[in-house]
Amino acid sequence: IIGLGTARVYDVEGTDPKIATLKATVETFVREGGKIIDCSPTYGNAESVVGRLVNELGARDKVFYANKISTEGEAEGLAQVEASLKAWNTDRFDLLQVHNIKDFKTQIRTIRRLKDAGKVRYVGMTISNKRAYDRFAKLMTTEKLDFIQINYSLMQPESADRVLPLAKDKGMAVLINRPFYLARTFAKVKGVALPGWAAEYGIKSWAQFFLKFVVSHPAVTAAIPG
Repeated sequence: IIGLGTARVYDVEGTDPKIATLKATVETFVREGGKIIDCSPTYGNAESVVGRLVNELGARDKVFYANKISTEGEAEGLAQVEASLKAWNTDRFDLLQVHNIKDFKTQIRTIRRLKDAGKVRYVGMTISNKRAYDRFAKLMTTEKLDFIQINYSLMQPESADRVLPLAKDKGMAVLINRPFYLARTFAKVKGVALPGWAAEYGIKSWAQFFLKFVVSHPAVTAAIPG
């Protein structure tokens, strides 16, 4: 239920000293039963870094690969997916999503064709801007989707008003991005002790506190903190 987001943190050069820490993170993640790793061609070197680390660890069959299309045009979308498959060093994605519903009608057709061809298992779309929630919700009612991905946290709870209940009603799996609201939730509790009752829920840190809030929503399938 806790996955791994890769924006910014995994955008490093292959020779960066941080690679050792990132590899240790992925190794621990997989060993402890983590499954979903989410990435995007807009995340710089993150795709190739993630693909390299997972393959070095021999963990491809243990990981659920979630990626995105983030461009305009049919040819451009197909080319981007082929580049992503090469960067990840894989022949298929478990989930392919239209990133921020960009050129949605074109790219969702592409993803469905790739699904028919066996290169994609599940079809989805993402958003992290609440100003686009109305359009996002409308697409949820008109399109057959396996997954949606949306932001939800203690500091950005708005998706629970309409989008999350709609996903539950439609039987769509839900990935939550920005569960720490780009780490800003930690700034709010700096120097503040956890409430005593948190221990009753197995919570030992503010990170667990924030994630427990997110994944406790009945519509949520998994959260993907960075």
